[in-house]
Amino acid sequence: MSVARPTDGVLVDRYGRIARDLRVSLTDKCNLRCTYCMPAEGLPWLAGPELLTDDEVVRLIRVAVQRLGVTEVRFTGGEPLIRPGLTRIVAAVAALDPRPTISLTTNGIGLDRLAPALRAAGLDRVNVSLDTLAPERFVRLTRRPRLDAVLAGLAGAAAAGLSPVKVNSVLMRGINDDEAPALLRFAMAHGYELRFIEQMPLDAQHGWNRADMVTADEILASLRRAFDLRADPAERGSAPAETWLVDGGPARVGVIGSVTRPFCGDCDRTRLTADGQVRACLFATEESDLRGALRTGVDDDGLAERWRSAMWGKRAGHGIDDPTFLQPTRPMSAIGG
Repeated sequence: MSVARPTDGVLVDRYGRIARDLRVSLTDKCNLRCTYCMPAEGLPWLAGPELLTDDEVVRLIRVAVQRLGVTEVRFTGGEPLIRPGLTRIVAAVAALDPRPTISLTTNGIGLDRLAPALRAAGLDRVNVSLDTLAPERFVRLTRRPRLDAVLAGLAGAAAAGLSPVKVNSVLMRGINDDEAPALLRFAMAHGYELRFIEQMPLDAQHGWNRADMVTADEILASLRRAFDLRADPAERGSAPAETWLVDGGPARVGVIGSVTRPFCGDCDRTRLTADGQVRACLFATEESDLRGALRTGVDDDGLAERWRSAMWGKRAGHGIDDPTFLQPTRPMSAIGG
């Protein structure tokens, strides 16, 4: 049921959902070539002038925080650690009043070197992608022999105090779908929080097939063969992950069933791409251009109004189960997670 559009500053849609979590892509480039994201040869990257500058990124985040009620900012990519101005951007966002919570989703390569500076700049925590603990499988999934670098990045994040350190894992049928228990043991041994994510139709090759996806139910069944899982009594809120206590706690494991257990009704996210486009949903087929408005002199109030209009049109759900569903033309690396 739709609601009347309010006149205050929040990012509300016609179903009454309020977006307070902003995902900001800082680059579409990546130093891995994960099979579920992009082809081995990479993609046609955005040209430099198309990307938001550091100052433009900070300005749009300031508009979101101070005029639109955003309380959480997460930097994504591509791979955000390869953005040269990352530490400067984090510091500028940490200096905002009110100060949002600041996090980062990364593949972890180079994080051991950058974590202390990012923590000092104001970064609160990180999510690191890790789909396998086997070097040969890592190469098969990412096309790069960099597992040791990812593990070093995780350790470096923990040492720098970027806690809780969260690990994101995608299981691929016939490749690493037997690793759920091993990944959970690894996370528990190091004090990391593990989240399994269903593979989503966001690959550049458009090769996603629902039948090949390892479902949330399958992940849980695999874990239950090795652990006692009990539903987490903590309030889930708008968090995408359903969480379970492992062997009575305090360790927890989460499963994000984006496809089979959608959480669209509680979604509180808005997204800004590296080239300054607002996306109301990860699976949206339309975008609203803030970069053009910003570069033609639109003031902060005007930018905020354009952002509100973009979010007002958000759909009720991603519609993956709808026969008319169309995968976004942009892949995950260009949209940001």
